[in-house]
Amino acid sequence: MEEQNNETASTASTHDATPKVTGVGGIFFFTNDPKETRDWYSKNLGIQTNEWGATFESRDINNSEQINSLQWSPFKQGSDYFAPSKKEFMINYTVQNIEGLVSQLKESGVTVLDDIVAYDYGKFVHILDPEGNKIELWEPA
Repeated sequence: MEEQNNETASTASTHDATPKVTGVGGIFFFTNDPKETRDWYSKNLGIQTNEWGATFESRDINNSEQINSLQWSPFKQGSDYFAPSKKEFMINYTVQNIEGLVSQLKESGVTVLDDIVAYDYGKFVHILDPEGNKIELWEPA
């Protein structure tokens, strides 16, 4: 019976469509020289970088077939990608049901900065938290 309950719980969680954050999808920060920063992290910490930074992959503990990724990217100081935030960083969260989440956020009075944009690798939207931090929400494809 216990085995059946675990299987049912696991199956239910993989079909859950509740609008919510499911993980961290990226860490983005300003640097004076992104290439120099990427090179330093590669040389000193062994992070394999490319022109966008680095991607760390892991498997979902509840669904071992699913591969999750976290993007690490240094941005050139002064880039407007974090605007209107004045902060030195931006966090990307992975979400499920981005449309439902954006609807809930708007109903709660959260500042949604743009419309949901879709690419081959997923859907994105940007919001602001109460401290003015720009947050990127990403629903992987």
